[in-house]
Amino acid sequence: MAPIELTMAQTFEVERLKRDIDAQNDPAALRALAKDLLKAWFSEKASTNQAIQEQLKA
Repeated sequence: MAPIELTMAQTFEVERLKRDIDAQNDPAALRALAKDLLKAWFSEKASTNQAIQEQLKA
């Protein structure tokens, strides 16, 4: 299975956000960001699994 490719706009947004993270010096802010990203990642996984299940039922 081929890896999912990001669009050019998504690639630029990722790079922008990576620079924002690199510029952050506040450990509490970085922890909060990590927790937000973890929640978003698992929400995305749940949404993907739900969509797959719905497709399999159809």
